[in-house]
Amino acid sequence: MKKLLISILPLIVMLAFTGCSESSSADSSQNREEKVTLRIAWWGEQPRHDYTVKVIKLFEEKNPDIHIEFEFSNWDDYWKRLAPMAAANQLPDIMQMDLLYLKAYSKNKLLEDLTPYIRNNIIHTTYIDDKILSGGKVGEQLYGFPLGLNAPAVIMDSNLIASATNQVPKLNWTWNDFEKIAENVHKQKNIYGTNGMKPPEVFFPYYLRTNGKNLYNVEGTSLGYEDDKLFVDYFDMQLRLLNEGAFPRVDVTEQIKGIEDELLVNQQSPMTWGYSNQYYSFSKAADHSLEIIAPPGPNQQESLSVRPSMLFSITKSSKHKEAAARFINFFVNNTEANKLIIGERGVPVSSKVAENVKKGLSTEHKKSFDYVINVENSNAKVEKADPLGGIEVVNLLQEISEQILFKKITPLEGAQRFRKEANEILKNTK
Repeated sequence: MKKLLISILPLIVMLAFTGCSESSSADSSQNREEKVTLRIAWWGEQPRHDYTVKVIKLFEEKNPDIHIEFEFSNWDDYWKRLAPMAAANQLPDIMQMDLLYLKAYSKNKLLEDLTPYIRNNIIHTTYIDDKILSGGKVGEQLYGFPLGLNAPAVIMDSNLIASATNQVPKLNWTWNDFEKIAENVHKQKNIYGTNGMKPPEVFFPYYLRTNGKNLYNVEGTSLGYEDDKLFVDYFDMQLRLLNEGAFPRVDVTEQIKGIEDELLVNQQSPMTWGYSNQYYSFSKAADHSLEIIAPPGPNQQESLSVRPSMLFSITKSSKHKEAAARFINFFVNNTEANKLIIGERGVPVSSKVAENVKKGLSTEHKKSFDYVINVENSNAKVEKADPLGGIEVVNLLQEISEQILFKKITPLEGAQRFRKEANEILKNTK
């Protein structure tokens, strides 16, 4: 689970980040015969590092005037390192960006608007839907270019469920169906009925949407739901399963360090809650067929939305913005590169590239592509940047969720504290 480091937020917010370059938005006068060096940074695990390096080498072969230096780390260390880099005006030319941080970095004028590079045909968007691009916008400015599309999903071992319950979840299953299946699997197999339903910042907002509400109001200045019973009901459900032994304790989930430790992989649970791009890794690690379906409803179609799995941003301080834009264009539009990526950062945003890559995938691997494409086709919404203060709100939700599951506080106490503190955070970051 991502552990968000809110200690870096004051570093981002307090600085106007003096010294940020005000160089022109496109270095069109750049001499293509003079080799330039770009710096790029991303977070992820080893498979992402390996193929991204291969993509960089492929780009350099096709663009001999550009050399790329790269650095990578895990999620926590990545954001720790970036904040002081920003303060020292030493951010990389291209940084992998998350919706949670997009507004904080763009508000402090650290990111370049990518719209001119699209207008000047440096980044091509012929096969990329405008609604997908909207996921990287803050206001009218495109500060992050989406690299792939994800959607919340439940990855499951349907054979394991069927052997315990004589049934498998239907596409229109409900929260009650989920709870009953998890209970029955535990009773029949003496294993967990589900994993820990993490991260809470993904599935609690989804639960709210199935009840017609949102985590934030439209302006991002307060929570978007008024009835704390929704919060209480969501965590009461988890506590019921926890008390019955069908839901893992927090100390159990904290021992999971990699996919090889996951409960689903070891057949200690038939269900994992996560994002669609995780499906193939789980299927490969489990070494047998799994399924991917939408989380429970009601109102699944209206509640699901695709999300830019991550984005590339060009930093304001970069001296080689056009070269950086050329790399982003290559990353999202080159089929050969995306056959190396094979959807690990989500389904390619270019419909043409997605179609070409999908042709070469295994039947198992195609399942996650089909799932995301179906969600995208049935829902016009694409998730956008979290509001200012969202970093702190998510950190608060994670903390309260753990306190509830450790039984240090009740769901009602958690609901009241979350409302009070989250609204205070959001009010103060308007």
